[in-house]
Amino acid sequence: MFRHALRGGATNRNFSPWAAPILLQSRPRAWPTYKAGFHELGGDAPHRNAESDSHSASNSSRRSHSDHILKNETIYALSSGAGRAGIAVIRVSGPGSLDVYRSLCPSNPPPKPRYAGVRTLTDPGDASGASILDSDALVLYFPGPKTVTGEDVLELHVHGGHATVKAVLSAIPRCMLPRAKIRYAEPGEFTKRAFLNGRLDLAQVESLGETLAAETEQQRRAAVRGTSGILGKAYEGWRQQLLLARAEIEALIDFSEDQHFDESPAELLTNVSWLVDGILGSIRLYRLGSQRSELLRNGIRIALLGPPNVGKSSLMNQIVGREASIVSAEAGTTRDIVEASLDIRGFLCSFADTAGIRTTSVVASSSSSDAVGGAKASSPPAAAISTIEEEGIRRARNKARDSDVIIVLASVELASDGTPWINYDTETLRLAAGAQQFIVAVNKSDVVDRDVLRNLLRDFAASVRMDQEGRLSSSSHDGDLVPLAAAAAEPPLLAISCRAAAADAKGLTDPGGIQALAEKLAQSFAVLTSVPSDMQHLLSVTERQNQLLVVCQRHLEDFVTEAARRRSCGTLDEHAVSAEPDVVLAAEHLRLAANCLASITGHGDAGDVEEVLGVIFEK
Repeated sequence: MFRHALRGGATNRNFSPWAAPILLQSRPRAWPTYKAGFHELGGDAPHRNAESDSHSASNSSRRSHSDHILKNETIYALSSGAGRAGIAVIRVSGPGSLDVYRSLCPSNPPPKPRYAGVRTLTDPGDASGASILDSDALVLYFPGPKTVTGEDVLELHVHGGHATVKAVLSAIPRCMLPRAKIRYAEPGEFTKRAFLNGRLDLAQVESLGETLAAETEQQRRAAVRGTSGILGKAYEGWRQQLLLARAEIEALIDFSEDQHFDESPAELLTNVSWLVDGILGSIRLYRLGSQRSELLRNGIRIALLGPPNVGKSSLMNQIVGREASIVSAEAGTTRDIVEASLDIRGFLCSFADTAGIRTTSVVASSSSSDAVGGAKASSPPAAAISTIEEEGIRRARNKARDSDVIIVLASVELASDGTPWINYDTETLRLAAGAQQFIVAVNKSDVVDRDVLRNLLRDFAASVRMDQEGRLSSSSHDGDLVPLAAAAAEPPLLAISCRAAAADAKGLTDPGGIQALAEKLAQSFAVLTSVPSDMQHLLSVTERQNQLLVVCQRHLEDFVTEAARRRSCGTLDEHAVSAEPDVVLAAEHLRLAANCLASITGHGDAGDVEEVLGVIFEK
């Protein structure tokens, strides 16, 4: 039984970080067989039948519910958006679709299936046909079951004026339907009928909802990939393999006393574990895809960090394109978190302007470690950090720790003698090193010429590099752990000028370098959300699916743990207690895991399935 399933398994994929078995791993030996087949034993294994019957009952329930709908109710609704438009699309689905057409167009035969026909729609209450609802309407008829809902479907493309649409919608329930009732569709009911009739699986339904809710290009791309049905087929494939595995185990449970089996329960569970290990590897990949897809759906969180008065609020306003933050020459004007959402190169982003971080009482001095460029700058001591500013700094640190991308902002400053130096804060670099992606930008680059700026940036990059290496070497002593990859990597360093960008100098394609910064951000976003080209459908794994995969993974891991139990609790004690794996418990772990997969695709029989379906379809 298993041999046929295993031959159809996918092969391993050896690329990082996605290197993991997609479905199955190779087995060290042949699967166990027993000398008497199921039919020779007098019937199939009862427990396997229970699972099959449960799934069949679930499908039968869906079919019977669908048959009840087909026999009794026809639904209709406005499928296009509300409001004035050139064309409005009204959809009718159910056994009475053709009767609706005959009532609205009594003098014309139905159009050829799947061919458009121009018709005049009349009021079904006017026997003379003189009361015209809409002239030159486009009518299409799709006989089931190969339709969007699996039922007979009628589409009326009418003129999109409010009065016309209202008149047609009001006339449809007055149509004479001898075979069925007609009513206005509930939210998502067309999609629900498509699911009940097997035209869509639940993963495709969720992707359809994501497609309708997509606001950015990347959200649209991720949602469209999920409508292919690949996810549902994968989940159902795993479920079927677990059913086969469970059938083998439960056959051993039911018939081990009457029939001879080639291998012991422990050996059978060990071989089944190879199958489960392959599914676990695939689940981990799907969960990783879910994590990356959540960034596309919910938005990538970006924090602007830096000392006071380096231009964080100005940069925020330039990127967002409006005055989201207050800009002032006075340092420390931002005390709370200011957030704004926007679309950058198709990625939904949430920008957060934070309070300036100060770790010393002097912002710039000749002895400060934050002064770069060899300047002997003399600045008056900064004011003491107030309670309000301290709270703002605390919130800035927390926001940085919760962000996916951090922009560390520094600025070119001039000392009292005109010597340039770069003002930055070392703590902001430490916080940025803990983020998945970070960029260092130096503002006010227009206050010095290019040659001086180039030297300043070179010295600044060297200072940042030494600071990272110093933190990495001392991390084992002070407990301040910095990710090795982040500490060793050269941070992207960009020179920008918010003042030049605001001036919008003529003849410059990117005054101030803001567009270059946006492009660098888009590259960071692509890294955060990237998946292999042949696994793009993983970006359509939803949070609901991920939560069920977590539970499924836990049950499968419990199965592997049970299957790996030692055959005895000790080898030296002559009275060692036998510790053979519990095959009944192992089979139960497989059953629970298969139920989780069934719930993902909508085949589950749990009590809350109807509630879950209702929430999904209404989207």
